[in-house]
Amino acid sequence: MSIYIHIPFCNNICSYCDFSKFYYNSNWADNYLSSLEKEIKLNYKGEIVDTIYIGGGTPTCLNIEQLERLFKITNLFNKKNIEFTVESNVELSLEKIKLLKKYGVNRISIGIQTVNPKYLKFLNRDHTKADVINLINLLKEYNFNINVDLIYAIPGETLEELNEDLDFILSLDVNHISTYSLIIEPHTKLYIDNIYNIDQDLDYEMYKLINKKLSKYHHYEISNFAKKNYESKHNLVYWNNLNYYGFGLGASGYIDNIRYDNTKSYNNYINGKYILEEHELDLNETISNEFILGLRKIDGIDILDFYKKYNIDITSIDIVKQLIKENKLILTDKLKINPKYIYISNTILVNFIDLSI
Repeated sequence: MSIYIHIPFCNNICSYCDFSKFYYNSNWADNYLSSLEKEIKLNYKGEIVDTIYIGGGTPTCLNIEQLERLFKITNLFNKKNIEFTVESNVELSLEKIKLLKKYGVNRISIGIQTVNPKYLKFLNRDHTKADVINLINLLKEYNFNINVDLIYAIPGETLEELNEDLDFILSLDVNHISTYSLIIEPHTKLYIDNIYNIDQDLDYEMYKLINKKLSKYHHYEISNFAKKNYESKHNLVYWNNLNYYGFGLGASGYIDNIRYDNTKSYNNYINGKYILEEHELDLNETISNEFILGLRKIDGIDILDFYKKYNIDITSIDIVKQLIKENKLILTDKLKINPKYIYISNTILVNFIDLSI
């Protein structure tokens, strides 16, 4: 079983983040942690947990006392051989690093995004290359498994500038790299300021550059690259369509064939009204999700595992046969998207929405 915990507070307002994330307020955070503990005690059924992922927001913007309280809350889970990830920005103190280590956190995901001063300002970040290097060296000293996030396709960014970011990230020699094309969404400062996404052709050239530069890493999911045996166990739970709890404001979960979304209202959450909506999936919906999630993996869906789950030959499904014929899907012992279509994978995945078996 896997656990996702959402901490919605930030220590800065990101120009590209949804405004539903809260600027850090100590009193709000205290009340939030109280409600989080109640939600977990109410809904967690005692299963053995092998991954925990605490995201946000910026979980490490909590003060030391609140972070310690958060980690004590995670002691409610029955943990075994756990991958324990916490997201953080570059501004992570030694005191907090020691606290993470004390409570068993073994994987840190750092939101570097870029080290180009021009685009750091654009994204409302203010760290430097030296800050990043110092943090990475410190985390390695404490034996953390490290992921770094890179944002590309920032309006105005060139291939040469992206290449410089990639060279810097490669120089850090971390175990895992996540890359995300910046999509400017409604309710963000960039959208309100009438900033537009970059040209799609340039976005594609950037995607190809990333794949080339990170070729020594295992490209195991559309946006993710890892050294051998350092793929994110937690994220693979999502892409393998397995069960997980989601706790916290706006979190989502998938338990016993029910997908649910928590409220995004802080007041409702604090008052114990945790779940906004839930839906029990029928077989068609479950299989639809199996394709939409599983085909995000570069190696695709294991056809024997699919048969064991659903007692269905994957090659008997009409849309699968059609996409194989069109050479958009490739079939071996696994079903996967043809590599030349990975960049436009959504045009393939959309075929599995509202699937009827």
